[in-house]
Amino acid sequence: MEKVHFAGDEADDLYGGFDFPDTALNTEELQYDPAFQQAVRTSHGRRPPPTAARLGTMAAGRKAGVVIPPSSMGMRPITGAQDGGKNRPMTAVKAAGYTSGARGGAFDPLNQSASSGTAPPLEPKPEDTPEEKVRQLERAVNLLIEESCLAGAKGEDKLALDKAREAARKERDINHIRSQDSKGLANQDNVNLDLSYSVSFNLANQLAANHMDTEALNTYKEISRTKVFNNAGRLKVNMGNIYFRQHEFSQAIKHYRMALDQIPATHRNMRTKINQNIGIAFVKLGQYNDAATTFRTIMSEEPNFRTGFNLILCNYALGDRDEMKRSFERLLTVDLKLDNEDKYVASKDDKQYSLILEVIKNDSLRKIEKQRRNEAEQCIMMATKIIAPAIDSTFEVGYNWCIKQVQSSQYMELAHNLDIDKAIGFLKQKDFQQAVDTLKSFEKKDSKVASAAATNLSFLYGLTAMEEGELNQADKYAEVALQADRFNPSALVNKGNVFFNKGEFEKSRECYREALESDSSCVEALYNYGICNKRLNCYEDALKNFEKLHTILKNSAQVMFQLADLHYLLGNGAEAKEWYIQLHGLVPSDAMILKRLGDLYEEEGDYQSAFHYYYDSFKYDSTNIEVIKWLGNYYIQIQEIEKALPYFQKAAMIQPTQVQWPLFVAMCLRKTGDVQRALDEYKSIHRKFPDNVECLKHLLKMLTDMNSKDIPEYANKLKKAERSQKLREERASSGRQTSGRRRLDREGSANEGGRQQSGQVRRAANHDSTNGSYPKRESDGVYSDPLGPQMERPRTAARRRDQADDFENEEIGDDLLPD
Repeated sequence: MEKVHFAGDEADDLYGGFDFPDTALNTEELQYDPAFQQAVRTSHGRRPPPTAARLGTMAAGRKAGVVIPPSSMGMRPITGAQDGGKNRPMTAVKAAGYTSGARGGAFDPLNQSASSGTAPPLEPKPEDTPEEKVRQLERAVNLLIEESCLAGAKGEDKLALDKAREAARKERDINHIRSQDSKGLANQDNVNLDLSYSVSFNLANQLAANHMDTEALNTYKEISRTKVFNNAGRLKVNMGNIYFRQHEFSQAIKHYRMALDQIPATHRNMRTKINQNIGIAFVKLGQYNDAATTFRTIMSEEPNFRTGFNLILCNYALGDRDEMKRSFERLLTVDLKLDNEDKYVASKDDKQYSLILEVIKNDSLRKIEKQRRNEAEQCIMMATKIIAPAIDSTFEVGYNWCIKQVQSSQYMELAHNLDIDKAIGFLKQKDFQQAVDTLKSFEKKDSKVASAAATNLSFLYGLTAMEEGELNQADKYAEVALQADRFNPSALVNKGNVFFNKGEFEKSRECYREALESDSSCVEALYNYGICNKRLNCYEDALKNFEKLHTILKNSAQVMFQLADLHYLLGNGAEAKEWYIQLHGLVPSDAMILKRLGDLYEEEGDYQSAFHYYYDSFKYDSTNIEVIKWLGNYYIQIQEIEKALPYFQKAAMIQPTQVQWPLFVAMCLRKTGDVQRALDEYKSIHRKFPDNVECLKHLLKMLTDMNSKDIPEYANKLKKAERSQKLREERASSGRQTSGRRRLDREGSANEGGRQQSGQVRRAANHDSTNGSYPKRESDGVYSDPLGPQMERPRTAARRRDQADDFENEEIGDDLLPD
């Protein structure tokens, strides 16, 4: 027993020391531990606390009702219990290296994951609450307003109005939800006034854009009556614009003035624009005194060119010369507020500035400056044209006063342009010599002004060149303009016109080509270029020129006529007809176009359509012999002789020296059975044309049928007329044979292929390019009637007939001659 060792008897007891645990495990003393309290107060101490108890981690995973027996180790904390009833081995029994069921898991000595688990998901916010519904509707309303504004900016007014109305409907739903809620949404502080104002304002704008003026005015009035909307009174401007569009100018002025009262004096630009509207409304009402007073107020506060020009117009309407002069002087004092133009001049020494200049010389700011300057120049020049004849006794004196005022102002560079305008004014007054003298005064001025003056002089002399033979003067000033500016397209066009009038079409075409190289948009050069190609029989090139010109001048009747004519010359009848139909829609009363359409339909064999266009052509021009002849022949062809008679009578009045028209009249009378009038007509023709064989034959036949005593007299006259006609024919045939023999002796035998001529060339040779008319064609007298062939149309003295009527070529027997 002495060798038996009991626990606790020796100092080196294996299990000793467990009766007194470490002070770190004593949680009761932690509140007095300064280091622990300092850690709690810092960010480190804000970490989430462990979910298991510090002294007994098994308690979190222990099942309810399970009793853990006390350990034999006394007060040592139990750390080995885990879920599932499997206990971690005690450290006193087995060394480290755990072999329990949680092998392979993450290191978690305090078993925090078992006790805490996954964090529960966030609870979803309820969507059926009134607050959430209101927020969603507000977002939808803002989106609809934005879409409505974008659609309006794109010009889609109908879509913009639909979006605006939908936004207004949703905004009413918001107000309905607020009115039914009792938790505070109905409070005035929770109402979104900006949203309500935006919805109503956008709806009114879209209604006005769709010309629904009454609804727009009601919406604007509703907004202006709502006191909670700040500055709603300024919408009176919009209401005034609607009244102005409705030509209710008194109401417009009233609302403009109401808006003017709502706008503070600091908003000078807005007040100026409203005053301009008031002044224009007074002008519309004819109250020029009130308008002039309004415009003077603007010019004293915020002067601008548009208001100054309107003030000049009002004084011109009132006939006040002194006020016109003062207004013009005030207009010249308006400051454009632009920088010096020298900054846009490139410098050879500073390459960096030259690169910057390439960027800024065409940017948006530079475009605004050009727009302002152009507006100023147009206002000054237009005002000069208006008041120059009215401010003094003569046009010249008034223009000289305006030019003098401009020369002493900041716009002195406009003085030369005003001199050229003065010359044009002389032309309008038909004072040609004064215009020429004014333009000649620029010959020694700077190159730019001299070129413009010489160009106008060349044009003026070119206008009278055909009458007065002043082509040399036109050529001289065209050269002067080209010496000043070699690439002046107008001068090149004038030079080409000189060559054109001289018949030198190749040189003329070259000048027009150079003008187009200088300015591809010069429509005068392009048009004349096409005419030159047409004169030179280059129809394909001419067609290309006019097609290009048609893309620039869509509704030009001259261009469309040239296109139709060129297609006809090229043998494209269908294309020519289409162009003529388009041209007829543009100028429906042009008789020549209607005749051309009749010609084309006649070539196609459509006589009904041809008659329609010829008849319309006769309505607009009853003096065209070709149209009259065609209509008369058409009625004879369809056996309506009575309707043909007035046309031949009209032709006889137009051409009284032509025998064919009275013969047609007599033939129509004879065909209709009016024998006595026909006989009188033939006698009248015989008195005017005593040697006409055709008339005598008809006259003798009618006298024979009537058994008249005048038969021998007219029979002798017929014989004499036939002998005279035979002698004339023999002389003419002998002359033709002699001239033909001489021509053969000079030219020799001609090449057979050279004598032949294509249809296109023949058509071009017969085409009259001076007046644009097609070759005259005789009616062939062929008409395909679905009801059967018609009787052949009788032919009269127009030419020798192949087949005569029932009596006109009968032989005169001896019994009809006198004894």
